[in-house]
Amino acid sequence: MSHDVLAPDTAAPVVENETEEQILARVRTTARRARIRTWGLRAALVALWLGAWELTATLWIDPFFYSKPSLIWARLVEWFTEGTQFGSIWLQIYTTVQEAVLGFVIGTVAGVVLGVLLGRSRYWAEVLAPFIKALNAVPRIVLASLFIIWFGLGLSSKVATVVVLVFFAVFFNAFTGAREVDGNVIDNARILGASRRQVLLSIVLPSATTWILSSLHTAFGFALIGAVVGEYAGASKGIGLLISNAQGTFDSAGIYAGMIVITVIALIAEWGIGTAENRLLKWRPSQTTSNHGI
Repeated sequence: MSHDVLAPDTAAPVVENETEEQILARVRTTARRARIRTWGLRAALVALWLGAWELTATLWIDPFFYSKPSLIWARLVEWFTEGTQFGSIWLQIYTTVQEAVLGFVIGTVAGVVLGVLLGRSRYWAEVLAPFIKALNAVPRIVLASLFIIWFGLGLSSKVATVVVLVFFAVFFNAFTGAREVDGNVIDNARILGASRRQVLLSIVLPSATTWILSSLHTAFGFALIGAVVGEYAGASKGIGLLISNAQGTFDSAGIYAGMIVITVIALIAEWGIGTAENRLLKWRPSQTTSNHGI
């Protein structure tokens, strides 16, 4: 019987222990490389899309109807260097943002207050439910036309349109958040002597904060839509007026340019709301995310 010959032991590689600074630096480097890859892929997709659009509009489709990126860029450059038919582009942006922000603030406050109060009062929620559903079912473009008749072409009619759009987006989330509060926590607070006001401010509102903040992302988009729709229906200045005028003159590049300006404003607002949300919800435990994607 043959005996297996054991190979001599080879020296195991020496593993150096990493310091805390080295681990953090490696994690930051990995995260930075992941961000670079992500943004690089995004930029490649945008470049591919714009290039395909430019080529298609140059060779096959009529740019008069579909425009193309080079014409849209030329219109944006014209607006930001020479101005628009209705004055400086910054005046148009300021008007639309002012309408959106004012309506957003009013609609958010009203939606949070009424949503939380009705969420904690089943009786009044049941009484007012048909009226709230009926108001929510009214087409917003009809209300925009009525607001112009009531308040004129100025700021008030646009703010009213924005308020109607924002209110319902925030109201239903605040209402649901107030309903989802743990009843045991409220009962324990009442046993300890908390008043209705203390329960509302110390338990219900903090518990509904996540619901309310999540609705603000959609609500500000609705605010911009409301401002543009109001300006589109009738205004003397604003991005909606630029889009309406471009449509009337068959300027498809102008329509796309107005859409891009509104999109940039919405992305900036989304970043601001997301930053505020992260700071307000620092107390919330971090959620572990799945690596399996969609």
